[in-house]
Amino acid sequence: MFTLFHSPGACSLASLVVLEEVGAAYELRRLDMRQGEQRSAEYLAVNPKGRVPALVTPRGVLTETPAILAFLAQSFPAAGLAPLDDPFAFAELQAFNSYLCATVHVAHAHKLRGSRWADDPAALEAMKRKVPESMAACFAPIEREFLRGPWVMGAAYTVADPYLFTLARWLEGDSVRLATLPRVAEHHARMTERPAVQRALARQSEG
Repeated sequence: MFTLFHSPGACSLASLVVLEEVGAAYELRRLDMRQGEQRSAEYLAVNPKGRVPALVTPRGVLTETPAILAFLAQSFPAAGLAPLDDPFAFAELQAFNSYLCATVHVAHAHKLRGSRWADDPAALEAMKRKVPESMAACFAPIEREFLRGPWVMGAAYTVADPYLFTLARWLEGDSVRLATLPRVAEHHARMTERPAVQRALARQSEG
């Protein structure tokens, strides 16, 4: 049994989708990020980083989406959500997920989490104004070459696909029209048709 600490609309959706994909037994614990529940003493005892997702496993707590996704793919190999028998292909998958985590997510965070990098109000506003441009630039190589099609890694659906789907959901709110990225848009539409994605979206308010 796993416990996933999540917040609706956050990157934790990717982990939730994969839990549904592999058919894992899990429970949800929802954090209200706007109310600062991620900074509560109770949650910091689970994840000292004060962020989501956090996955409580029988062996301990895992944080960071790429790590959680890799763990789930390896823990449920029958689901076929990663090229576990090909070290190079698995590294390519990890490279893509790391890009989403370290580059795309960080670009998005400058809109609402600018206080991580600056205190000056003018600097915070400048960071917000930059987000549409920086997010479009982050997604350009995904559209052009990283998204091999029909799935991120090509013919095989992997844990990279729920992660891309999750971050692509932020684009419209960041003033980047999904329609300007036709291959990403097609991927997004394809993802919404998957039963596991539909179940995960329906469960986001739980916990």
